[in-house]
Amino acid sequence: MLEFARYEGRHRVRGSLVMTGGIAALVALYVWLFPSIEASGVDLDEYVEAFPPAMVEAFGIEALGTIEGFLAAELYAFVWVLLLGLYLAYSAASTVAGEVEDGRMDMRLSLPVSRRRIVGEKFLSLLVPILMVNVLTPIVVYGGVLLVGESISATDLVAVHALSIPYLLACTAIGLAISVALDREGRAQRAALGAIFGLFMIESVVTGTDVEPLGAVSPTRYFDASAILIDGTYDLAGAAILLTVTVVIVLASQWWFSHRSLE
Repeated sequence: MLEFARYEGRHRVRGSLVMTGGIAALVALYVWLFPSIEASGVDLDEYVEAFPPAMVEAFGIEALGTIEGFLAAELYAFVWVLLLGLYLAYSAASTVAGEVEDGRMDMRLSLPVSRRRIVGEKFLSLLVPILMVNVLTPIVVYGGVLLVGESISATDLVAVHALSIPYLLACTAIGLAISVALDREGRAQRAALGAIFGLFMIESVVTGTDVEPLGAVSPTRYFDASAILIDGTYDLAGAAILLTVTVVIVLASQWWFSHRSLE
């Protein structure tokens, strides 16, 4: 069982470690910089007031004078929500389209295996980077914060990573759906990047306007790192919505791929 998922998952371990190492280095830089920024005497809250409202909303900029607010804006709102979401959608976009384009999918389908299973296990293989980065990064964050003489709630830190998983799964599912819909890997990857960035911008632009309900289509609406780290507020309903959407998209992708022609 799950032979394809295990095989592809093993091949994602090295890349996932490299990605996690890069994020860990970025975390170390952010944490190391915070005490000097705090000691500079700059009123960061007044500084934030000069930002356009859309930018403040997009990157969850709030209480920058605290380590929680600083990490929420610099690490989680940008690296986690935008960059990691883009990376996972991009990776998922190559899973099916890449094999269709180079002919490997024909060889795979010559085995006694259903198309639904192939799509499902390709999605499962992408759990490797999602889980690895969410298990290792909070350890680095917590240790780094303590080393610079600051403190952060371990419970909230664990929660922000746990609740980011449904968001990242949704981004991955979007990339997968695009991968089964298109025959060219490069085209699928570009479409996935555009979709995630576009959804991110929609939520950022419409918030606080008359068309704010349109932002409900964006996964970013349902994961707010600032609310978790600064206020200790957990949006469990949002996480449930993201998980439901993920399941629906994956099932739809399986159905579509099982009915489409590869010619």
